[in-house]
Amino acid sequence: MSFDIISMILLWFGLYYIVSLSLNMEFGYAGIPNFGKALSVLVGAIAVGGILDRLLMLYFKINGDFITGSTYATSAINTIIASHPIVGIGILILAIILASILGLIVGAIFILPSAKLKEDYLGITLLAISEAVFLICTYNLNIIGGYYGISTPDILAFVSGEYRGWVFAGIVLIIAFLVFLFFERLLNTPFGRVLRAMRENENTVRAFGRNIMMLRIKTMAIGSAIGAIAGVLYSLYTVNIIANAFTRVDWTFFPFLMVLLGGKGNNKGVALGVLCYVVIKVLLDIYKYNIKYALNIPFEPVWLSYMLFGVLMLLILYYKPSGLIPEKPILTPPMKKKIAEIKQ
Repeated sequence: MSFDIISMILLWFGLYYIVSLSLNMEFGYAGIPNFGKALSVLVGAIAVGGILDRLLMLYFKINGDFITGSTYATSAINTIIASHPIVGIGILILAIILASILGLIVGAIFILPSAKLKEDYLGITLLAISEAVFLICTYNLNIIGGYYGISTPDILAFVSGEYRGWVFAGIVLIIAFLVFLFFERLLNTPFGRVLRAMRENENTVRAFGRNIMMLRIKTMAIGSAIGAIAGVLYSLYTVNIIANAFTRVDWTFFPFLMVLLGGKGNNKGVALGVLCYVVIKVLLDIYKYNIKYALNIPFEPVWLSYMLFGVLMLLILYYKPSGLIPEKPILTPPMKKKIAEIKQ
């Protein structure tokens, strides 16, 4: 396996792990079937292309057409980044802050229309809202360039092309690890435990005086803010944004597959699910034509991954619904102390 393939696996692992961790909180812990997860990733792209690019145009005093103006603005900032790497890091931090704030707001608003819905109806409603925003961004060229696309800053303009993939993969993995630590800390608190209780029985949680809608809003706001970070990283890695890249298949249904494969309600299990998916996906993308000719497949190999992952999803739901690493009960400090006393 070449070094380029390894760097690609690491990059996609980091991106998908961030998205899957946020989905795991929403679906695995809180029981919210967020079939509109792609929206939070798209929000990250909007923060970069729709807000950051416009700020750069204002800074360099570039007027005129948005798509053309953003190209000149990103070219100008890339020249500066090539000489001053700290500027590229600053842009990355600024983009993440903008995306997190925007994702927080969008996530809180996103769940409001579904105040009295749950399970299948809730999932379909969230999917419909996500698709509506996706289509608006695709056909309205003034948001993120629509189907034409726009340029984004190259935060690693100071790194040679030979090492850019490795450096960016390292940045993504560091951020993914920080997100993992954040969720491990957050979900092992009373908030995480009440989310599990809400997933199992909303009426019981309501009987104890908890506001279910407020719990949903908090969950979706946090999940969307984290999911938007993945959209930022993906947009900055590709150095351009095309709305068609943020489809429900890639950023909603495949993350669901990863969470279910690894084990919902278990962040470490999700990591295993993401790794299994990414390794298969990258190898299929590279060797799909070799597989086609070797097995005499009578259709275009581009559909091979969709068929394979679709079958895998069905097998998981039927034979291993708890995932490769099943969810474990939360052990609070008093519980751990009691267990230690019993063992003694």
